[in-house]
Amino acid sequence: MSENIENVIVIGSGPSGLTSAIYLARANLNPLVIEGYIYGGQLMMTTEIENFPGFPEGIMGPELMENMRKQAERFGARFITKDVTKVDFTNRPFTVEVEEDIYKAKSVVISTGASAKLLGLDAERKFMGKGVSTCATCDGAFYRNKKIAMVGGGDSALEEAIFLTRFASKVYVIHRRDKLRASKIMQDKASSNPKIEFVWNSVIDDILGDKKVTSINLKNVINNEITNMELDGVFVAIGHNPNTSLFEGQVKLDEKGYVITEGKSSKTNIAGVFACGDVQDISYKQAITAAGSGCMSALDAEKYLESLE
Repeated sequence: MSENIENVIVIGSGPSGLTSAIYLARANLNPLVIEGYIYGGQLMMTTEIENFPGFPEGIMGPELMENMRKQAERFGARFITKDVTKVDFTNRPFTVEVEEDIYKAKSVVISTGASAKLLGLDAERKFMGKGVSTCATCDGAFYRNKKIAMVGGGDSALEEAIFLTRFASKVYVIHRRDKLRASKIMQDKASSNPKIEFVWNSVIDDILGDKKVTSINLKNVINNEITNMELDGVFVAIGHNPNTSLFEGQVKLDEKGYVITEGKSSKTNIAGVFACGDVQDISYKQAITAAGSGCMSALDAEKYLESLE
């Protein structure tokens, strides 16, 4: 066990965690970042990012995350490339276990993000960023005048499908049932859009291509018939899972498992524990909003640590 008590430990290393680390390090708080074996968040699975301010020509997702990490390191943030296995926020200082090592901290920033739910196909990982996406606002502009599929039946799926019609020539909404879960107003908007076509009672059986997606195999769930559909991209909007299993029973979570923060702050129900990014954001889920909330968490943690003195 480390004998030192850290000022602040940041758990996670996506845009929110790294922004928090940058601000904390510049405040001379010497943050310790437990970045995880799979570091950098969801942007490590994307290709070119065109909507992050300051990069008029765009930037690759992994490059952006590497730049943010280097920036945090430059100001004194320290990194451990392992996973947190257990936390204890019931006693002070807080305890963060990283495999066999135990660290103590006066404050903790939770920035473990959320994971988009996927269909469970091997090809999804293979073609992620090469025709498969979980973010229409991130990747829609890459599909100008192309045919794409949107998988899902809720408000988010239809909202993203409508957004994608700004770029795509055709959007096929694929749903496993013959009716949608989405609100009537969203259904009416999607149904009246001439670029959207619904494919009912169907699931994607496989995603095909060489270096990028060229078609999908569709399976009809009524008769099990398989048909092939040529297209250029597949967007999946069947929800997200916040990465909060580590914090169950430690901080308050909502019914979907997201960390609950107070008002317009990053404060959790435990004084000295803060949350930022997709782990507490049920609405926006963008790199820039995650970074903004990471800044908030650092400023909140700095004020908290000042109050202890």
